[in-house]
Amino acid sequence: MNKNFLWGGATAANQCEGAYLDGNKGLSIMDVMTNGSKNHKRLITDSIQKEYYYPNHDGNHFYYHYKEDIALMAEMGFKCYRMSIAWTRIYPNGDDEQPNEDGLKFYDKVFQELKKYNIEPIVTLSHYEMPLNLVKKYGSWRSRKLIDFFYNFSKTVLTRYKNYVRYWITFNEINAIEFMPYFPAGLLIEEDENRHQVIYQAAHHMLVASAKVVKLAHDINPKNKVGCMTLFGVNYPRTCHPNDVLKAEMANQDFLGIPDVQVFGYYSAYQLKQYQNKNVHLDITDEDLEILKNGTVDFVSFSYYMSMVQGEKREGENFAQGNMVAGLENPYLESNEWGWQIDPVGLRITLNYLYQKYRKPLFIVENGLGSEDILTSDGTVHDDYRIDYLRKHIKEMIKAVDEDGVPLLGYTMWGCIDLVSAGSGEMKKRYGFVYVDKDDYGNGTYKRFRKDSFYWYKKVIESNGEIL
Repeated sequence: MNKNFLWGGATAANQCEGAYLDGNKGLSIMDVMTNGSKNHKRLITDSIQKEYYYPNHDGNHFYYHYKEDIALMAEMGFKCYRMSIAWTRIYPNGDDEQPNEDGLKFYDKVFQELKKYNIEPIVTLSHYEMPLNLVKKYGSWRSRKLIDFFYNFSKTVLTRYKNYVRYWITFNEINAIEFMPYFPAGLLIEEDENRHQVIYQAAHHMLVASAKVVKLAHDINPKNKVGCMTLFGVNYPRTCHPNDVLKAEMANQDFLGIPDVQVFGYYSAYQLKQYQNKNVHLDITDEDLEILKNGTVDFVSFSYYMSMVQGEKREGENFAQGNMVAGLENPYLESNEWGWQIDPVGLRITLNYLYQKYRKPLFIVENGLGSEDILTSDGTVHDDYRIDYLRKHIKEMIKAVDEDGVPLLGYTMWGCIDLVSAGSGEMKKRYGFVYVDKDDYGNGTYKRFRKDSFYWYKKVIESNGEIL
């Protein structure tokens, strides 16, 4: 591995910070999502209601523990930390005329602490945490007005932190809008609406906003590198039957239609044909086309948790559970407690697939294992299963780089310190190297404990991947 390879971990502000009203912060779309479980979906309420528990209000208390948490990252030897800035800390309502200085000062302190330990911040501007006011007042990304609101927010933070941050990501997983429109875009589809029309028009507005911010970031600091971030895991054909192979390849193209625009600066012929087939008529202006063309990204980052299988379902076959998406069960793979199939080789295949398609540097910004960890009486967690999962994935990642020639900027393991699960709202679905004493209802001391994987990852980083 390159000696400058960026080893680290990743979180999102809405899942870890907590302090949802501190420092004049406004309400985000995640602040009105209740807790859930494996068998119970999270509810989206119109406002905060006393009968429900909202886990994102507390997160893991990073807002109060950021110095301790960054020190733990430094102890592991982190080269980088992927984080997000909560839009509602900077512009509480999203359409405010002036930014909130309290929020800006909080991130001043976070970045100063990271710089103290020479940890490179990888900053996502919008990671599932847009202002709730923009949903209620404008219908979220249905409205073109949000392009300017996001641009103003981005300009404020890009300017404020230009001396601290070199790597930026505009949006987290815009392509998840097709499966879970509320998370990336705050969309709640009405029964009488054309679902596809609403989703893809909103995605178009997000793509225009992204492209405008890419150019802005380069103007503010030519050293800035700006990436897109996509949800992706390669789709396998169920069999070598041509129909199954075709279905798998079409699924891959469907996943990547949105990042295609961010990389190439225009919609692919395939994507436009899909819109036509779904009776979608986008409002695209000539100015939009020029903005997209001039705002292409410098690198492609992605989340990888599992591969998927596509094909004709046969009697007796089951669908596998997944990270917002699903395919047929792969009989050659094991699954975790939440039904996500574990496929380390799929990461190598995915890296090769994305590089062959985009010819841009790649960045794995999410990969990890959610599990119900047990804190022992001696204050640790013996999570050999997590070490095994990460070891196998990192081995395949290294093969993609050293044997296949894929240019990879870094690897940030998801949820490096236990946080609230986005999908289920649980705390017991733990990912981190650090255990946080909090349960699914916010009870606990929020004290931090190093897991066995903490010490393992420290050795991985020290040896630059030589010791696994």
